[in-house]
Amino acid sequence: MDNFEFRNPTKIVFGRSTEHQVGAEVAPYSRKILLHFGGGSIKQSGLYDRVTASLRAAGVEWVELGGVKPNPRLSLVHEGVKLCKQHQLGLVLAVGGGSTIDSAKAIAMGAMIEGDVWDFYLGKGAPQAALPIGTVLTIPAAGSEASTGTVITKEEGWLKRAVNSDLLYPRFSILNPELTFTLPPFQVACGAVDIMAHLMERYFTNVRDVAFTDRLIEATLKTIIAQAPKVLANPQDYDARAEFMWAGTIAHNNLLNTGRVGDWASHDIEHEISGIYDVAHGAGLAVVFPAWMKHVLHHDLDRFVQWAVRVWNVELDVFNPEAVAREGIARMEAFFRSLGIGTTLASLGIHDDRIAEMADKCTDGNARTVGNFVKLDRDAVAAILRLAQ
Repeated sequence: MDNFEFRNPTKIVFGRSTEHQVGAEVAPYSRKILLHFGGGSIKQSGLYDRVTASLRAAGVEWVELGGVKPNPRLSLVHEGVKLCKQHQLGLVLAVGGGSTIDSAKAIAMGAMIEGDVWDFYLGKGAPQAALPIGTVLTIPAAGSEASTGTVITKEEGWLKRAVNSDLLYPRFSILNPELTFTLPPFQVACGAVDIMAHLMERYFTNVRDVAFTDRLIEATLKTIIAQAPKVLANPQDYDARAEFMWAGTIAHNNLLNTGRVGDWASHDIEHEISGIYDVAHGAGLAVVFPAWMKHVLHHDLDRFVQWAVRVWNVELDVFNPEAVAREGIARMEAFFRSLGIGTTLASLGIHDDRIAEMADKCTDGNARTVGNFVKLDRDAVAAILRLAQ
C-alpha cells in the first residue's frame, strides 16, 4: 500500500425531504448566489419551488442560470462566470446531476480569475481559489457531489477535458433518493455504468497489498449490480434508490483511492467519444471498458481473475485463469446489456471511422500516454477503439 493523505470536507445531508434544508446550508456562505440547473425538469417536478422557497426563507437571494446539457459546455460556463462577477455572487448552487455540478465547479473557478477558465482544463496552471459550491443531487452517477473533479466540453474542436482540485469539493451536498424516482430508465442505466467505471478505474492498479480497499470496491460494485435492476423494476423503491445513490457517492469521493493508484485510461478514451458524438458518458464507458480490459488483460491476469471471481461469481479454474477472466468480462457486458446499454460503438450509432482522430486527441498527438495500470500511446488507444467496434 502507498502512502496517502485523505480528507473529504463535503457535508452530506442524506434522506427524505432534505432539499428543504438547502437554504440553511447556503446561508452561512453567502446571501446572494448563482442557482445553476439544467432543463425544465426541476420546475416540472416541483423541486425548483421547494429549493427557492427554502432559499427565500433563509434570506438568500439568487440569480438563475439554467440550460446545462449532458457533457456540459464551456459557453454556458462563461455565461455563469459573467453573472457571478456582475452580481458579486458568493456561492454556486447546482441543482441537478453530474453535468450541472461539473459546470458549477467550472464557474466557481472562473469567477475568481481574470483569464479564461478553460486554461485550467488545458493544464495551464492550477486554480488558486474558487467560490463555494453546494449541490442538490438529482442523478446518482458522476459522483461530482463529493469529488474534486469537473469535466467540461469546449464546442470549438469538441474537446472534453478535466480539472481536479481540492478547491472543488462542494461545501455540502443534499442527497434525497426521492428526487431520483422519475429518472428515465436509460439515465438510471448510464448512472450504474458510470458508478461501476469509477470503481473499476480504481480497482485495476499496480500497487500491491491493497486488500482492504479491494474489498471495499468489490462490495460497492456488488451493491450496484444488486440494486440497479431493482431500481429499474420498481422506480419508487426508496431503499434500492438510497443504496444506489450512496454507493455512487462513495465510489468517487476518493475514499477508495487510498493507498493505491487508479488507471483512468477508459475515462480519457471515453471523453473523446462523448466529446465528438455527444453520447451519454455512461453509455460510452460501457463500450470502452470491456475493450480496454481485453487489451490489457495479460498485464495482471491474477487481478482480473480476482475481480471475475469476487465480483461476478465466476468459478475459479486454476488451470485456465484466462478463461475465468474473460468470463468475468463477458458477464459484465451481459449485465450492461441487461440494463439496456450497448457495449459496442455500433450500439451508439457510431459507424464512421474517426478512430484515428479520437486516438490522436486522447494522447495530444501522441505527446503523452494515458492510463497508469498500462500506459497507452496513440496506437494502443486506437487498438482499444477498434476492439470496441
